[in-house]
Formats: sequence, C-alpha cells, structure tokens
Amino acid sequence: MIDYSGKKFIFSKRKPSNSPIRIFIGLIVLLGLMFIMRAISAGTIAPILSITPTPTRSLQSYAQEGEAHFSAGNLEKAIEAYKDAVRVEPNDPALWADLARIQVYSTSQITIDRDKKTRLEEALQSIESGLKANNEYSQLYAVKALALNWYGVSSISGEGWQDFLIQGEQAAQKALQYDNTNAYALAYLAELLVDQQRWTQAQTYINQALERDPTLMDVHRVSGFVLEATANYSQAIVEYQKAISITPNLNFLYISLGANYRKLANINQFTNPRESTKYYDLALDAFDKAAKINSRLGVKDSIPLRSIANTYVQLGSPLYASANMLAALNFKPDDSTSYGELGVIYYKSRNYEGAILPLQCAVRGCTAMESCKVRSGGVDCTEDEANNPALVIEALPLTTTTVIYYYIYGSALSGMNTASTNYCELAMPVFAEITAGFGGDPTIMAIVDDGIAICRFSSIIASPTPRTMATPDPDATMTVPTQTQTPTE
Repeated sequence: MIDYSGKKFIFSKRKPSNSPIRIFIGLIVLLGLMFIMRAISAGTIAPILSITPTPTRSLQSYAQEGEAHFSAGNLEKAIEAYKDAVRVEPNDPALWADLARIQVYSTSQITIDRDKKTRLEEALQSIESGLKANNEYSQLYAVKALALNWYGVSSISGEGWQDFLIQGEQAAQKALQYDNTNAYALAYLAELLVDQQRWTQAQTYINQALERDPTLMDVHRVSGFVLEATANYSQAIVEYQKAISITPNLNFLYISLGANYRKLANINQFTNPRESTKYYDLALDAFDKAAKINSRLGVKDSIPLRSIANTYVQLGSPLYASANMLAALNFKPDDSTSYGELGVIYYKSRNYEGAILPLQCAVRGCTAMESCKVRSGGVDCTEDEANNPALVIEALPLTTTTVIYYYIYGSALSGMNTASTNYCELAMPVFAEITAGFGGDPTIMAIVDDGIAICRFSSIIASPTPRTMATPDPDATMTVPTQTQTPTE
C-alpha cells in the first residue's frame, strides 16, 4: 500500500485567476494576431511557409563575371556571362560590343574551320544586335572591324577574303567618325592595314593608339603584331609582354610571344647557336605557360601543345615533338586537323612512313580502325579498341589552311614509293588537286613539281630507296602570309 501522506497531488485543481494584468496581456496578443492576419491578406507580409521569390541577378554582376572570366583566360565562360548580361539588358550597346570582342578572340582557340566560321558569324550577329540598340556607338564599329578582319584572313572566307578586309576598314573609319579618340578602333585599323600589307599606314595608326591609351591589352597586342609583320621580332616581344602584363591569362598572347622567340632562334641558328638555344627555351616556356593556363581552366585547346611540338621539331627532338602532338590529338580525337598536324610533325621529324596514315586521315579521311592506330602511336588496334569510341575521320576540303596537309601527304607518298607500295598511284591525284587550286603559288608548286618528278622517275626505274623532299621553313608552311591572323604555331 502506497503512502500518499505529505505528497502534493500532481493533477490538483486550481481556481482560475481573473487578474486584470493577465486580461490586458491577452488583449494585446489578440490585437497583434489580428494585425498580422490583416497584413498577410494585404500582401505586405508573406506567410511563414510561403516560397520566397529568387532574387534576380543584376546586370552589373553578369558583366563583372564576364570580365573576370576573360581576365582568367576562360573565354567560353566569359561569353556565357555576357550572353546572360545582354538577355537582362538587350539595349546596352557596350555589352554587345564586349560580347562580340570576346567571341572574336575565342576563335584563337578553335582549330576547326567550320567552328571558327560559326563563332565569327556569331560575333558579327552580336554587333548587329548592338547596332539596333544604338547605331552610332563607336565601339561596336571598332569590334566589327576586328571581326571582319579575322573573318577575312582565315581560310573560311574563300576567294572574297579581301572584301572582308575592305568592309573592316570601312567599319574602323566609321568608329573613328563617332569617336576619334577610340584607341580600339585605331589599333584594329592598324591590324587591318598590316593584313593589306600597308605597313607605313599601320605603324602610324598603332602609334596613335599607343598615345591615346597605352593601358589596353588590345593596343599592345596589335603593336606587337605590326612589329612582327615587319620582322622587328625583339620589339614585338616587348609589346606582347606588355599585353601579357595587362591580361596575364590569355593563352593566345603567349602563343604570339613564343612564335617571336622562335623566329629569333631561327635567325641565330647558324650564326650564334648558343643564342638560338636560349630563344628556343624561351619559346618553349611561353608555349608551356599557355598550355598550363588551359590545364588550370580545363580548356581542351591543342594549339599550345602543337606549338611545343613544332618547336621540338626545329630543335631536332622528334620524340618530344611526337609526344606533344599525340597529346594534342587526344584532346580532340575527332578533329581531322589534328591528324594532319601530327602527320606534318612526323614528316618534319623524318618519320616519312609514319606520316602517311595521319595525313591520309586529314586529306582522304580514314576508318575507325585507322584513326585508332594513329592515336595509339602507330600500333594496330583490336576491333574493340577501334570501336571505343568508333571515330571515323572525315577528309578536310582543300583550302589555304589545309593545303599543307595535301602537299606533304603527296610528298610523303612519292618519297616512300617503291615497286611494292606503289604509293604514287595515291600521290598523283593529290598533286592534281593542288595544281587545280594553287597552281599560281610558286612555293607550293615547287613542292608539287618535285613530287610529280619523283613519281615519273619511279615509273621508269623502280627503286626501293625512299626519297626525301624539302619543305619550306616550318614557321612559314602553316599559313598563307597575306591571309593569316592566328600566330604561326
């Protein structure tokens, strides 16, 4: 039996209190609840469990993000940010100009002609969108000059490439009509004049741009380009270094810097070998910095590795050259251009037999099994390896950019022709195509004529001895001088 004596009852009854203070507090709480309910009904206060709207990003934040990505060297992300900015404010011509400028510069990281063409056309469309908002905005015409120039000097413009340069010059002059202090317009006009081989005028305009605003990367880039075009390589290097100091993460600036160091290395190769080696090392360092920028940003741009490979060829290091070019190929294993580049590297390294298959992929196309063999360094692939992934490579059309693959392919075939291989049956149609398209180019036709002569000689006297053929200076074969904007790799 439990003893409850002296214990308090847990559920004891208490008399309700009618204290005036308690009544007053209750009325205050009741009035507060009524006020809150009325505010919710009026929309001035949101319910506790209601979903709040996501705040809209400001125009300024998108523009700042785009500029940050550009400064970091990530041009694709910079383009995305500026596209968001113009969606928020489509009537701001400055945003359209910034977007178009970056779109043009991004083509320096594009190796496939059709992709380059698409991007430049996007840049021109961005400019037109900006002009709809303000057709008297100087910077839009300045960037239009840049876009038309880069479109014209690339192989995508075809036979009418000079028309684009004329239109670009007109756009630059219009930019200066609306703002004669626009340093961008002055610089881009100088660049256009270089591509028209009007050196003196180009120097005049770039000097004016440097006086107007020496803080702009574009001005120093073009100044370097003008000096490079007139063979003032040491001074060009100084200008490219200034451009890099302003925007240190743009890989195409390092490519230009390295190309000029390599020019100095070539000049000193026989007269001052020690100086030549120093410049080769500086070139490799510049290209390596471009590659590291890409690696840091996750950008799969093969151009720095291709530049490194070409430099090692000139240094007489074929193994390093091939390794870097294979790495570049595996960045974009479906890119026909990369197969052509690898074939050129093999050929320059005197691996003539190894050059034939990758060049075939570029010039005639190749099967998945053949492309797999190229990517594996010449080792035969199993069927499973070839189909994982199955990459059938399409042939590149004959253009000013791809003609090097054609004539080196023909040269490799004719040089390695024997009674057993009979490679000349493949070489002669290639030479015929080049003659039809570039019969007026004496440098290219000299190579073609040599190949034809070898094949004709082989048809008379069969010989198992492979023949080698000279190619033009490696720094000159990758482009056509009057139609090139991207620095020599």
